[in-house]
Amino acid sequence: MKELSIILASSSPTRKKLLSQVKIFPDKIIHPDIDETPIKKEKPRDLAMRLAYQKAIKIASDDTINNCVIIAADTVSVVGGKNLGKATSDQEVKSCLKALSGRRHSVYTGLCIIKKQDNKIKICKKLVKTIVKFKRLTNDEIDLYCALKEGINKAGGCAISGYSEGFITYIAGSYSGVSGLPLYETLNILKSFNIKPRLE
Repeated sequence: MKELSIILASSSPTRKKLLSQVKIFPDKIIHPDIDETPIKKEKPRDLAMRLAYQKAIKIASDDTINNCVIIAADTVSVVGGKNLGKATSDQEVKSCLKALSGRRHSVYTGLCIIKKQDNKIKICKKLVKTIVKFKRLTNDEIDLYCALKEGINKAGGCAISGYSEGFITYIAGSYSGVSGLPLYETLNILKSFNIKPRLE
C-alpha cells in the first residue's frame, strides 16, 4: 500500500514548528484561501471548528490531491463571551491586551484531519478548550508587547510563546493548542490513520 503523504493546510510557521517537535514533517504546505468571517451569532467554539473543517475540506476537494493526510486547525480567543479575532495592527493588539489584562479567557482550537485515500475521505474533528489567565498588565508592558510585534496576526492579539509567557498566572488545557495546534489530539488522530512520528 502506498505511503500517505502529509499536507499541512496552513501557512503558519508555528504550526509547522509544533509538528516538527513531535517528529511529524509535512510533505507539503498548502495555504487554503477561505473566508474566515464569522457567521452572525456564531459561537466562538463553532467558528474554530468550522474554519478548521473548511480549511481541510478545501484541500481534500482538489481532484489532483490523493493518498494523503491533511491537517488543519483554527484558533479563537474569547473573553467575556466576545471573540477577540486576529489582531492585524498595533492598536488591535493593544485593545486585546487591555481586554485580557487581569482576566481569564478561553481559547478554542478546532482541529480537523482528513485522510484521503483512493479518492475516498475519512474526517476526524476535535475541539480543544484551554483556559488562560493573565496578570494585570501595566501600560508599559502593553506598549512593549506592541513594539515587539509578537501579537500581529495572532488570535486574541498575542502568542502564548514569547514575551507574553511572562503574563500567564494560570493555564488549564493544551499549551500547544493555544499556540495553534493541539499536539496530543493531533498525534492520536494521526496514529489512527497509521501515521507515526519519524526522524527527518
